[in-house]
Amino acid sequence: MNNCSIIFIGLDTHKIFTQLAVLKDERGAKPESFGKINTNKAAFIKLARQLQSKYPKATLHFIYEAGPCSYWIYRLLTSLGHCCYIVAPSLIPKKSGDRVKTDKRDAAKLALLFKAETLTTIYVPEPEDEAIRDLSRARETAMKDLKDAKFQLKGVFLRNNIKCAVKDNWSNKHLRWLTELVLPHPSQQIVLQEMIQTITERMKRVTRLVNELEHQVKQWRYYPVVKAVQAMRGVKAVQAMRGVRMLVAVGTIAELGDLRRFDHPRKLMAYLGLVPSESSSGDTRRLGKITKCGNGRARRLLIEGAQTYKHKANISTELQKRQEGLSKVIVDIAWQAQLRLCRRYQRLMQKGKHRNVVVTAIAREIIAYIWAISREVVITPIDPRTRISRLPA
Repeated sequence: MNNCSIIFIGLDTHKIFTQLAVLKDERGAKPESFGKINTNKAAFIKLARQLQSKYPKATLHFIYEAGPCSYWIYRLLTSLGHCCYIVAPSLIPKKSGDRVKTDKRDAAKLALLFKAETLTTIYVPEPEDEAIRDLSRARETAMKDLKDAKFQLKGVFLRNNIKCAVKDNWSNKHLRWLTELVLPHPSQQIVLQEMIQTITERMKRVTRLVNELEHQVKQWRYYPVVKAVQAMRGVKAVQAMRGVRMLVAVGTIAELGDLRRFDHPRKLMAYLGLVPSESSSGDTRRLGKITKCGNGRARRLLIEGAQTYKHKANISTELQKRQEGLSKVIVDIAWQAQLRLCRRYQRLMQKGKHRNVVVTAIAREIIAYIWAISREVVITPIDPRTRISRLPA
């Protein structure tokens, strides 16, 4: 009875509990509810032991949706020697007439669809890679908070018809001017002082996170890729590959992980949603807007980097210093990218294309050159025996 080769276990995970469904790898088998367990480490270890005892000759395959529970369940189950997969919720097939949704049905649906090979699994980063990604996202969140505080202060000035006497916004001279500013009402003065203090604190927070990110990334296993990507020229002091600053390079690699898992750059472009949508039938082929699927933050970082290719290609002194120590192959790829993308930007603009369309086309090719550079860099693999997984109790 329990001699199946594979057992599929669907997990509908929540913060407090997880609903289970078990499906045997047999013709005509239907998912069976396996109850609920608490969403913690001890409960999953006990569950794995129970299922292994019940199906001693079978291989256990756990499936759950990507969500706020992140990857710790995956890492725990794989560390116990079982197969675990995380699927993309947006790519789960759904019937148009299916109006009943429960935890039991969701768990059973995951097991059934995974057995039918109709689910798309996602890439799971290593804990060290995820930590760098969290730090990069924290810096971006701090930047957003800082911008929001600045916009609020500008709103106060606009409502009170206050003109700034300093052209260099948010410099030390501008901050001193803000502290000397006197508003007509005491309540407004309190609001002004609170906003100035908030902006000052958030500027320090951004500086701390940037410094910490620059320090931590040098100890990261993907730092050689980040350093190589910066071989492509930029227009600011912190840029190297054109349009790719250190922070942009770190953010892109941290979001995408190991680019070598894509055997062709077109697959990476499609993964980021930078390819046009298509609706073709017969002899008619219609292309629409980009799909915008995949990682939105990585796509936005590439769009930001593509803005700088409107300038002419050249090698600055600062870029030359960054390229020192890199292999000739990487330097040649970076120079080839500059020549092609700068020329392509101007050619598309002369054809009358909208600037957003041009920038998106450049971003699509940037990721192809980053893919090519990443394949020329040797990355030290993580030894599973020395990996330290910090799982929640």
